[in-house]
Amino acid sequence: QVHLVQSAGGFVQSAGSLRLSCAASGLNFKITFMAWYRQAQGKERELVAGITSAGMTNYTDSVKGRFTISRNNARNTVYLQMNNLEPEDTAVYYCKTRYFGRDWWGQGTQVTVSS
Repeated sequence: QVHLVQSAGGFVQSAGSLRLSCAASGLNFKITFMAWYRQAQGKERELVAGITSAGMTNYTDSVKGRFTISRNNARNTVYLQMNNLEPEDTAVYYCKTRYFGRDWWGQGTQVTVSS
């Protein structure tokens, strides 16, 4: 059984910063692709960023240059550093991985950015 436990989100003003973390257990973390998704109210869930076991990263266009995904294999944790936040980044953020042939999701955390 895989468990993904996310840190709390927060309420920040526009141009502020926030770091999310996601601690994983029940899997061989160092070989596992990890990702962050988000879902704004009334919208579909979208991929924000992903990181391979080798540390290669990808981002959706809207967050490039502002968000950074990273991982600490010794702590089985993936992070999402979010800088220069915009009101459009307001959403519930989820970490996700695929293991044992299925998707596993964190519990979700609310990030609210005020203008």
